[in-house]
Amino acid sequence: QVQLVESGGGLVQPGDSLRLSCTASGIIFSIYVMAWYRQAPGQQRELVAIIRSGSSPNYGDSVKGRFTISRDNAKNTVYLQMNSLKPEDTAVYYCNAEVSSYYYEDGVDYWGKGTLVTVSS
Repeated sequence: QVQLVESGGGLVQPGDSLRLSCTASGIIFSIYVMAWYRQAPGQQRELVAIIRSGSSPNYGDSVKGRFTISRDNAKNTVYLQMNSLKPEDTAVYYCNAEVSSYYYEDGVDYWGKGTLVTVSS
């Protein structure tokens, strides 16, 4: 009922910046949570940043001070501004959202297909 589509990944050099976007579409009544996760080869998926309605964002320890999550509610879109990128930031970045499609429905977890970010010189 809801689709998440990420964009903005690519190949950058260490120290560069990149902005990811994720837009939710479909039958949407309310979006409670939007977040970014990442998964590097051979590693578990980890939380990068999360923003809940009416709350301040939270970040994984490895990205604090470098990444910023923001949300445009009118566009059902979440952004991840990534600055001072490091090779260890290389991963597939996934968008996640908790969405209810109807007023009577509890939030349902949705995931995007991911966008690859490669940081290399």
